[in-house]
Amino acid sequence: MAQALSGGSSSPIDASAEVRAVDQFPRAVREIENLWIQLADGCRLAARVWLPEDADRDPVPAILEYLPYRKRDFTAARDELSHTYFAGHGYACVRVDLRGSGDSDGLLWGEYLKQEQDDALEIIDWIARQRWCTGSVGMIGISWGGFNGLQVAARRPPALKAIITLCSTDDRYADDVHFIGGALLQNNLTWGSAMLAYMTRSPDPALVGERWREMWLERLRNVPLFPVEWLAHQRRDDFWKHGSVCEDFSAITCAVYAVGGWTDGYPNPIPRMLAGLPGPRKGLIGPWGHRLPHFATPGPQIGFLQEAIRWWDQWLKGEETGITEEPMLRAWMQESVRPASWYASRPGRWVGEAVWPSATSRKRTLYLTAGGLSASRGDETPFIVNSPESLGQLAGTWSVHGVTPDEPFDQREEDGKSLVFDSEPLMEHIEILGGPTLDVEIESDKPVAKLVVRLCDVYPDGASTRVSYGILNLTHRDSHEFPSALQPGRRYRVAVRLKETAYAFPPGHRIRVALSTTYWPMTWPTPERAAITVFAGASSLALPERPKGTHDSDLRPFPPAECGVPRPSTTLRPGRFERTCTRDMSSGVIKAVMFDDYGSSRLGASGIEIASTRRHEFWIDEENPLSARAEVRWEIEIGRGSWRTRSVVRVVQTATRDAFRIHAEMDAFESDSRVMSRNWDCTVPRDLV
Repeated sequence: MAQALSGGSSSPIDASAEVRAVDQFPRAVREIENLWIQLADGCRLAARVWLPEDADRDPVPAILEYLPYRKRDFTAARDELSHTYFAGHGYACVRVDLRGSGDSDGLLWGEYLKQEQDDALEIIDWIARQRWCTGSVGMIGISWGGFNGLQVAARRPPALKAIITLCSTDDRYADDVHFIGGALLQNNLTWGSAMLAYMTRSPDPALVGERWREMWLERLRNVPLFPVEWLAHQRRDDFWKHGSVCEDFSAITCAVYAVGGWTDGYPNPIPRMLAGLPGPRKGLIGPWGHRLPHFATPGPQIGFLQEAIRWWDQWLKGEETGITEEPMLRAWMQESVRPASWYASRPGRWVGEAVWPSATSRKRTLYLTAGGLSASRGDETPFIVNSPESLGQLAGTWSVHGVTPDEPFDQREEDGKSLVFDSEPLMEHIEILGGPTLDVEIESDKPVAKLVVRLCDVYPDGASTRVSYGILNLTHRDSHEFPSALQPGRRYRVAVRLKETAYAFPPGHRIRVALSTTYWPMTWPTPERAAITVFAGASSLALPERPKGTHDSDLRPFPPAECGVPRPSTTLRPGRFERTCTRDMSSGVIKAVMFDDYGSSRLGASGIEIASTRRHEFWIDEENPLSARAEVRWEIEIGRGSWRTRSVVRVVQTATRDAFRIHAEMDAFESDSRVMSRNWDCTVPRDLV
């Protein structure tokens, strides 16, 4: 039986998503709301479990999801929609809170630590020995859970036969929230501040008993200031190599299904993993943002849970589902669209590649010339680019979630502040699949500079849609591990790799390359304003052109999106959002604000009431990179009856020529009484960033 679902402030399903809720499955499902898994060192981890009712008599394979995001409340609604569905199709689903998070014992000291992996090995062994489990285990997860699925797979626990990793990375330095091309992402601050806020929420007394307050206060005393820890590692050192499975792809021998979206922050790792992993592997990239493909926008959504079950049936049950005979990579070829800050759906079609790297793609080279982009190399001509510090206000966010307007806006305004090279109107339809590369000769007047490259689709009326982009801290031109300062006046040849994409340029449109030296607030400014000379005639753009193949029409269609039936919840206060950008005409300061009120809800199963707001503010003077200031403020409430806690977190980042400065405040309240207050003032030397 199925019913239509619509979104709400407490629902993981967007109102525009087309997904059916199903309440009849091949096997009846029972849920264990909380189960303790005791580790060898005595630490107890909290787990929520869904099982076929008869699994004790007829054991099934198991699927582990392992996160710090609180199974009891924060991901509760989303978890039950997926795991009930899997359990109904013959799987035991185990959702575990990491050590130091949710209702689990202990402290969480950072991301992807060895302790996290060690605990996972114990959990998998414990699961495999349960009487309801056949001994075969899979892992699934999006974002953090996608990361640790790969990391645990590299540890090769015997029972782990397959994983599905969504919106994750194989390289924690090159493709995560911290750095892009060696340039500091603003997400290092905003996500780090979010993690600080998340970790201030208390355990639930209904599960952990009277010790909840002691557990909570211990966490508050010990929660790390994540942005500072990450900012202390501005090169690709051992800190980032840990947990980056690209260091040794051969360590992963189980089957890997890597899934992501073009508007998400993590499409780049999927082709890399398909090319590098030695074992069974498959990739899927849709038009989606940072969400599960049956809920995600832009659409179309797909029957991802059905696709996952085919993967699990193949590798955990040994059934031939045909999934291994299908193309290694399925990708959504996006058709040209006019620029917009949000899309309910992106027009296009599914394409398939039997192997990756593609055996059919070819490189189309366009040269940067004095007359624009051309198929012919022109005379060498120098052009100077020195962008205003505020360029980047129309960039959207580094990783789109698709819930609020966070896609890139019409690029015309920022194209006008950039060095631009346009092609002639296209005479033919051109499709690309992969990562474009700009091979460019430059010189800089400063020792630290960055180059931002945007690839745009320009409509006949001038509207400019960003197709892809790349950013390179030019001190990292040869190595992220061993950067070196530029010598002003010296020429360098550098390659800027743009974000992986699939896009169809129609006839009559122009292809545009726009170059800038700034991209605020997505990336932090360099210490000084840098002017970069670009040598046209000696520089070129390589597009990964994909011939339009007739075999694409033979691809197996994805079924419609389905999920389990959500438990009822009550909206106590609806959510809202704001996105503004203002200019002070007297001072020249640009201020951008992102405010999200996630509303307030009462969860039907536990009765827990949750509420949160976040506010990001970014200031910069057009002419002064040292004027950059970013401030993040979170307020989080959680409670039920007499148990009420609230936390307020504020983090501010500024910089001098030589150092980054971070000031942070955290205040925690039980009812109306403040029980903890912490302050940090940290200085981190700049290291060619």
